[in-house]
Amino acid sequence: MQQASRSSSPAQTPPSGRRLGLALLVIAAAQLMLVLDATIVNVALPSIQRALRMRSSDLTWVLTSYGLAFGGLLLAGGRAGDLFGRRRVFRLGLVVFTLASLAGGLATTGAVLVAARVGQGVGAAMAAPTALSLLATTFPPGPARNKALGVYGAMGALGAVVGLLLGGMLTEYLSWRWILFVNLPIALAVLAGTAVLVEGDREHGGIDAPGAVTATLGLGALVYAISRANQDGWTSGGVLGLGAVAAVLLMTFVLIQRRSATPMLPPAVLAHRGRLGANLVMFLSGAGMLATFYFLTLYMQVVKGYAPMRTGLAYLPFTLGALIGAGTLGPRLLARTSQRTVIMLGMALAAAGMVWFSRLTPDQNPFAVLLPAQLVASIGLGLGSVAATAAAVRGVAPQATGVAAGVINTTLQVGGALGLAILAAIATATASDQPPGTALPDALTQGYTIGILAGGVLYLAALVVAALTLSPGPARHPVPAER
Repeated sequence: MQQASRSSSPAQTPPSGRRLGLALLVIAAAQLMLVLDATIVNVALPSIQRALRMRSSDLTWVLTSYGLAFGGLLLAGGRAGDLFGRRRVFRLGLVVFTLASLAGGLATTGAVLVAARVGQGVGAAMAAPTALSLLATTFPPGPARNKALGVYGAMGALGAVVGLLLGGMLTEYLSWRWILFVNLPIALAVLAGTAVLVEGDREHGGIDAPGAVTATLGLGALVYAISRANQDGWTSGGVLGLGAVAAVLLMTFVLIQRRSATPMLPPAVLAHRGRLGANLVMFLSGAGMLATFYFLTLYMQVVKGYAPMRTGLAYLPFTLGALIGAGTLGPRLLARTSQRTVIMLGMALAAAGMVWFSRLTPDQNPFAVLLPAQLVASIGLGLGSVAATAAAVRGVAPQATGVAAGVINTTLQVGGALGLAILAAIATATASDQPPGTALPDALTQGYTIGILAGGVLYLAALVVAALTLSPGPARHPVPAER
């Protein structure tokens, strides 16, 4: 891989003392906001559907539109920061994200809300990778940077918890619109504090804009075709036409990646079988995880009649399990065994949790299935996530670590969007095919559980991918860096 040349930006004195603490607060708050926005919407979905009179098949776009824009443009956003200035692109991303949040909160139709979610994804794709780059340029190597990285990582876990709880609280006591309006004060405060961040050097080169555009539009066309198939039929002209457009765009993306001097997916990152396998694992686990959130939210609010706040609280076992799997158990297991073993164990637990979820019924006590199955599945997903991330950057040259991390985040976001479209289509078809006279709660629950079981199949596929692609040896000794 060619290494781009660098040019120095105007000199800036690195912050110290109190200003360094302010810099950490700014970056941590930005990370919290972006992660929070990925989960805060889940609890409000039924309220959004009622308020904007959205069809169930269109409701998935509130989630997938954000994931597609975020994942499809994430690597391009990070590259833009390298070329045009990380702080400048970070600020621009925050502005785009803030304006899109305002537009979404004011939306009067489902189409406007989905468009605003796309805007949020574009802003997040610029702000998220540059925030991590700014952390590296602002904090000197050593204890200060290690502490900052620890806080940055903690914001990921904290954001998921805060998103679910805050989403329930705002939806129940104010309005679903406040799940978007809440971003405004956070983003404005972060923007005001960006002056303490160090810009760092810039690089020369280009952005793979054609690759980013064709990938995002191709995946969007594919997701739209899947979502329309249940209404119009898989052989309808519209669905087949969209499928053909998606195929052409995605094949064009592949050709662009092979010929581009600065490809969005660098060949050296994915040429290694283990790294390719790790990204496939993350893609498949993301596909099952986002759909699981979607089905469980609808089950709790539409079938069980939970208020939004109670729904947020009911997700606490999922958050606790993720913290155990990724924060405690995962690192300890990785110190003793291989990444492949940890991923396979994690995916097996996640699949077992999906089987447990399949026992859900409309009148069931939540302590029988809903809460304990969350704990089992989330521990497994936490184990798989931390091990797949480690495998995805294993053996990568230091200067390419950011790219490798960006690729695995991209596969997670895109996998979530595509998986939700497919599994929601399966659930909708299952609910519609129930025998005449079946009560609506029973039909919906049957659809949700079949969709969740399909997610379990994806986890088993990830287990097989890990078994076939990852090394069985322990990961204690680093692989020599590849240029």
